[in-house]
Amino acid sequence: MENATDAVLNYHQRTKHQLNAYAKGPESLDWDDQPNPFRRFKGCETVTLATPGVELDCLFADLDKPEMITPQPFNLDKLGLLLELSFGLSAWKQFGPDRWALRCNPSSGNLHPTEAYLVCTNAELLQPGVYHYVSHDHHLERRATFDPSAGEPACYIGLSSIHWREAWKYGERAFRYCQHDIGHALAALSYAAACLGWSIKLIGEAGDADLAHWLGLDRQEDFVAHEREAPDLFCRLHTGNTSHNPFNAEQLAPLYATARWFGQAERLSGRHFYRWPIIDEVAVSAEKPPTAVERKEMPVLPLPAPSRNLPASGLIRQRRSAQHFNGKADSLPLADFQRIMLALLPNAKPPFTAWNWSPQIHMLLFVHRVDGLEPGLYFLPREARDVATLKQAFSKDFIWQAVDAPFEFYRLVAGNVRQAAKTLSCHQPIASDSAFSLGMLARFSENIAAKAWRYRRLFWESGLLGQILYLEAEAAGIRGTGIGCFFDDAVHGVLGLQDSNWQSLYHFTLGTPLDDRRLETLPAYAHLLK
Repeated sequence: MENATDAVLNYHQRTKHQLNAYAKGPESLDWDDQPNPFRRFKGCETVTLATPGVELDCLFADLDKPEMITPQPFNLDKLGLLLELSFGLSAWKQFGPDRWALRCNPSSGNLHPTEAYLVCTNAELLQPGVYHYVSHDHHLERRATFDPSAGEPACYIGLSSIHWREAWKYGERAFRYCQHDIGHALAALSYAAACLGWSIKLIGEAGDADLAHWLGLDRQEDFVAHEREAPDLFCRLHTGNTSHNPFNAEQLAPLYATARWFGQAERLSGRHFYRWPIIDEVAVSAEKPPTAVERKEMPVLPLPAPSRNLPASGLIRQRRSAQHFNGKADSLPLADFQRIMLALLPNAKPPFTAWNWSPQIHMLLFVHRVDGLEPGLYFLPREARDVATLKQAFSKDFIWQAVDAPFEFYRLVAGNVRQAAKTLSCHQPIASDSAFSLGMLARFSENIAAKAWRYRRLFWESGLLGQILYLEAEAAGIRGTGIGCFFDDAVHGVLGLQDSNWQSLYHFTLGTPLDDRRLETLPAYAHLLK
């Protein structure tokens, strides 16, 4: 029988895009049966949250020193604002009769497999229980109630994935994208909490079975068979007046002994024409058991001010994924580029304050148009200890020329790399028309061999870094977009990698966007005001 490590490694190899073949996906898209992007539970009471759209005084640069931000009062209105800035709608787009929503947390293909839950034991805030956040309606659905006398007051947020939503379009590779999106969502939550002067602590030691129990995901009778949710992350919310006592899972046991559950998930699709059993198999192999507590102390790394120091809440709401870039735009100022690079390094600021582990991912950059930088292939190490190892693993043709910068940075190859960037990213011009694009190179087989579930954590880290790039791009007056489609082994071939010790997990690109004027942009929550 295949062990968990082999199953995960085989899944990853099987779902690689190759220059002569793409990973298995649907032969056609059943647009009439696209999964509903908004999960709702019928039979639940709802809790109305304050009207979204409130702007906060906190500027984006203030998030570089979160300890200096005055905490907002901890009440239901501010909690609703946290959920909006993390998972809520940011706008609607319309083209002819077609209309679709954008959200503050990005998602591969705008399919949004991530669901958010609130577990509240603070009777002064809400009736203690489990709540599901509905971004479309900006309200909470009460899934369970607890005896208010059990447990200490606390507030937790859990994240889960509906793999079917992503697999409908992307087939077998969808499990990867769901994990990316969890990383994006965790970072979005961390940024949003910091805007309010709060913080998020990731309970990384919790096991998936416990998460499923706490969020009600193990109640299989409440879900359509092929639309169940997989547990991913569990975080504790810390505000100006909440306890910082260490988390103890046993504290939740008395609560759930008194739980009364309500509601059933509404069907997302009328039919499931394609089935992808490999996703269910890798999900089982990558299940996480309870583990020892891990906490990574992040260094304090000063950052230069962003060139567009906008209110952080406004910048979060304006985040978009660029669809096209202006390949003839002016070069990106060097100061903006350097701020973006510094923001990717571990730092005692969001979203790294919600991350418990040492960096496992480094950046391979295709630089096209950045002031003061010769076009070429570059390398940004996020952990200095790995540089010697990577010099041995990479092609001997690379020059490893140190670049004068306020961080460790190397030029590997000088010259025009636009065509290479485009080809490697599934022939997409967004990788070559931008100011620069990049690939996220992860310490791979060593992690999977140690613990198979770390496979998911590598993608979470890449998604977290992607969210940094999204917001830093907005603060630089440009725009970014994640690239999930790339030719995995071709990237490794360019680098000269001979084994699976290092693997590229996510690509990204940043530049001056070309807006499609045929698209109409509509307010996020106008439908709630009618």
